[in-house]
Amino acid sequence: MELPRDKKIILFDGVCNLCDATVQFLIKHDKKDVFRFVALQSEIGQEIVRYIGIDTSKVDSIILYEPGKAYYYKAQAALEIASEIGGFYSLLSIFKAFPDKLNNMVYDYIARNRYKWYGKKDACMLPTLETKAKFL
Repeated sequence: MELPRDKKIILFDGVCNLCDATVQFLIKHDKKDVFRFVALQSEIGQEIVRYIGIDTSKVDSIILYEPGKAYYYKAQAALEIASEIGGFYSLLSIFKAFPDKLNNMVYDYIARNRYKWYGKKDACMLPTLETKAKFL
């Protein structure tokens, strides 16, 4: 599988409206062009998940993968992404001082309720011509 080695890959739930809004936000604020995006439901998303060995029945909303280096999921992924965006969002890194178990409890609560609160699409979003280069 050919993945960009110099980019961090965000795997997201492609039918979740909250996840879609988050991806759009990240594209807008990714001033250093660090991230690439792929839906968990896509063929390449599933291939990456299998390669890094994550059980998507337990983690179904966000994964940050740095090819050849590391991967993060749940709250840890969100905090790593916020740190990379920088500015005000890097202040969220204060939550790294809390135990992962506590951060993931909050994360899991939001993840469990995301469809109820924000809704769900019938299919994954399609990138626009302007954002197509950001997706694998």
